[in-house]
Amino acid sequence: MADEQIRMPSSGGGLVRYFEDYKSKIEFSPYAVIVMIVIVIFIEILIHTLGK
Repeated sequence: MADEQIRMPSSGGGLVRYFEDYKSKIEFSPYAVIVMIVIVIFIEILIHTLGK
């Protein structure tokens, strides 16, 4: 019974790619994402210090 194991091909063992042809209409560069994060952190610090 132990000898009857199901063997998967090495290329199909759970590797699935989704959305490989999908292109988003809204794209941000990595630089823009970092700038937005820094702005949000700055606003949070500003609100925290002025709220005391």
